[in-house]
Amino acid sequence: MRQVLAGQAGGPLAVVLALGTAQTIAWASSYYLPAILAAPIARELDLSPTYVFGALSGALIISGLLGPRVGHAIDRFGGRGLLAISNFVFAVGLLMLSAAHNVAVLVAAWVLLGIGMGMGLYEAAFATLARIYGTGARKSITGITLIAGFASTIGWPLSTLLYDEFGWRATCQIWALIHIAMALPLNLFLPRVVPSGLEVPPAAQAEGVSRRSETFAMVVLAYMFAAVGFVSSGLSAILPTMLVSLGATPAAALFAAALVGPAQVGARLLEAGWLARYHPLVSARLATLMNPIGVITLILGGPVFAPVFAIFYGAGNGIVTIARGTLPLALFGPAGFGKRVGVISLPARATGAFAPLVMGLMVEHVGSQALWITVLASTSAFVALSLLPKPRNGGAHS
Repeated sequence: MRQVLAGQAGGPLAVVLALGTAQTIAWASSYYLPAILAAPIARELDLSPTYVFGALSGALIISGLLGPRVGHAIDRFGGRGLLAISNFVFAVGLLMLSAAHNVAVLVAAWVLLGIGMGMGLYEAAFATLARIYGTGARKSITGITLIAGFASTIGWPLSTLLYDEFGWRATCQIWALIHIAMALPLNLFLPRVVPSGLEVPPAAQAEGVSRRSETFAMVVLAYMFAAVGFVSSGLSAILPTMLVSLGATPAAALFAAALVGPAQVGARLLEAGWLARYHPLVSARLATLMNPIGVITLILGGPVFAPVFAIFYGAGNGIVTIARGTLPLALFGPAGFGKRVGVISLPARATGAFAPLVMGLMVEHVGSQALWITVLASTSAFVALSLLPKPRNGGAHS
């Protein structure tokens, strides 16, 4: 069902460029910020860096809890306004973080950042595109993940440069300014949509799943995204250390880890091209197998195959990120999409928040054998997706 637009601001390409750039700023200034600033923040506040990463975990949980309500609001009113408000919330949270001199203010700042993340990261962006383009949103969803996939590539060096020049407090303040000066106008560029009171009329259901099996499909997707989210967040936090424990040199481990980002982008290009002709369920199933293939290759072949593992792992991550938007859209249709995605994503926010701690403890006690836990999680996600019925329309819903 194509949504009725009012005041179209630009074509699909312009919308993708604007939203993709705004998403890059949102991710770089929130999720990826502690990787650079956790140590100096903790050092100045006389804390362990664990406190900062723990605050990030709390922010992720808050964002997940907000997801269904944010998605429901986008279903009714569109995402332009909420995404714009998220920039103000991000800015205030970053300014509060820059003023933190104790744990209480640090936690309060990350509470605000968690609210901003719930309103302004991928799930909200995907719901916004579904509200604008209906079942034709698949290409746009892929497009913004291609752009925002460089959030860490851009954000980490920029945050490092700002920290080296001005310190961590000014770095947070500059990111706040970037939200207001750049991300806010980009989000306001998005088309307005006519408010709708519709929830999920039968005619809006996509061809993949009937209303009778909808609840089962949502449970399957929630489990799948939670399982792969655990793998993605857990491995990303310990990847270089894990590869060194397997026998790779520190330089080789860093080289392999550096391949994850390009592999994610390459896989998303593949999804935008060859895989776009198939139902998103096909690419999602393939994505869940990437990590097990990479782990088995690494274990059997030894540390020389660390780059191969990193490429498979990154490729799976890249496609799964797109599937978070395209798969629910193809299975359930655009009506009520935002609320569904919020509900489906909630368990993944929780597993993603706790995965680094859990994986760190497993590596500490069982070493590289913890990789087999990720194989089990990824394989169970594939099995879960295999329980879904074959879509009646085998092509892409785009």
